[in-house]
Amino acid sequence: MKLPRTTLILILLALGLGGFVYFSEIRGATVREETKEENKQIFSFAADDVQSLTVKTKKLTLNLERNPESSSNPKWLIKSPVPGPANDAIVSYLMDLLVKGKSDRTLSTPPKELGQFALDEPPATINITLKNRQNHQLILGKANFNGRFLYAQADPAAKPDGNINVLLVSTDFANAVNRELSEWKQPVDNSQKLPPLTIPKPTPTNSK
Repeated sequence: MKLPRTTLILILLALGLGGFVYFSEIRGATVREETKEENKQIFSFAADDVQSLTVKTKKLTLNLERNPESSSNPKWLIKSPVPGPANDAIVSYLMDLLVKGKSDRTLSTPPKELGQFALDEPPATINITLKNRQNHQLILGKANFNGRFLYAQADPAAKPDGNINVLLVSTDFANAVNRELSEWKQPVDNSQKLPPLTIPKPTPTNSK
């Protein structure tokens, strides 16, 4: 049956209006929500709130704890794998990222798709314990397509719709955690171990 031209025009107008409503209201709301999530701070705690850190990579599991003697240096101690003073500059660099770091964007992802971000078997995980015993976790995945960001999860938990938020964070996190154990240790001050410099005295000559 051939539809009258007027009816066909009305149908096309209705479809066009429906598409406009979808993109302006439904899709637009999603875009606005994603935009609102951009540059959102990852965590809300302060550096002084942190009591201990556990950094786990493919090569190393490192346990760090704040020095109970707060007035002493170093501020951080390595508890394992080899106990000793930590490199405060290295730990402070990581701490600054945790406290001030922001996510560039948030992606709502089904749990079964976490593998495409390398978040099912992550290259690195950071566990944070605060002085008030609260725990936080940052899971680092692989870099995104252009290498500008890392995929990550912060305190991962499923949302009401079953999806999980995947963040885009700075690649500085990878630089901060992918270190050899020797880099985490406090540098040795060899200047205190050098023997004093002695200048040999000239040998007297016999004059004839």
